[in-house]
Amino acid sequence: MKAIKDGLKVLSRGTCGTAFVSLLNAEYGIPNEVAEVAASPFAGGLLNKGYQCGMIGGAVLAAGAESYRRNKDTGTAIAMAITATQHLMESFRSRTNTISCRDITEMDLSGKLAPLKVLFTGKAFTCLKLAGKWAPEAIKSAEEGLTDDTVSFCPGSVSCASEVVRKMGGTEEEMLMVAGYAGGLGLSGKECGALSAAIWYKMVDWIKKNPGKSASSFDSDETKKMLRAFYVQTDSEVQCSKITGREFKDIDDHSEYIKNGGCKKLIDALAAL
Repeated sequence: MKAIKDGLKVLSRGTCGTAFVSLLNAEYGIPNEVAEVAASPFAGGLLNKGYQCGMIGGAVLAAGAESYRRNKDTGTAIAMAITATQHLMESFRSRTNTISCRDITEMDLSGKLAPLKVLFTGKAFTCLKLAGKWAPEAIKSAEEGLTDDTVSFCPGSVSCASEVVRKMGGTEEEMLMVAGYAGGLGLSGKECGALSAAIWYKMVDWIKKNPGKSASSFDSDETKKMLRAFYVQTDSEVQCSKITGREFKDIDDHSEYIKNGGCKKLIDALAAL
């Protein structure tokens, strides 16, 4: 019962993505309403596709913002944001044995009736319990990652996700917020980090240009266009490891891949939208 009450408190902030970026931002004392609301598409595993849990997606944004504030050097900030993401993923997986929304909910969340399915099957309580239990662990693991002095990396680290936001016109802070999505979320090879970053920043840009409007007014056709452009580039593949044909062994491996033109066409196609 306590976990459900704690979960209700956390998720009262919004969708799972919005709730966890808001939770960690509050912990760091730097709220960011635009960035928090823009994380709503992470619900249901990114646009209800069942990919990585939105709780992780939101927490990664806040950890990236904190890395930006703590590290003057951009490369170092990117590397530590990726490291924090890895700690967040490890913490989440330790509690759930997965990072996938589909595995946790055990259902297809696409379609207009998805919210009702979640409610009537009792899966809403599953997510509430998880949010309540993982919230303090998320805060702890993000901090451990941001202060991990065992991680090694060469100067000038880059992130595919940050490159997308940079080319879309984002600020340096916004670039750093998405840095942890690199290589399919913390270099894990899961769902493409550039796609997650592009969808989030598209929402950020829309909110800035439409002050006072409800986020629910965001035109879903825009995300559909982005998905179509993405699928054209990847032959409808979503997993980073399959798109790139490799798994990144560390931060330097990923940085070199991007610096040498890896995923350039994909990044440019997403940024063009």
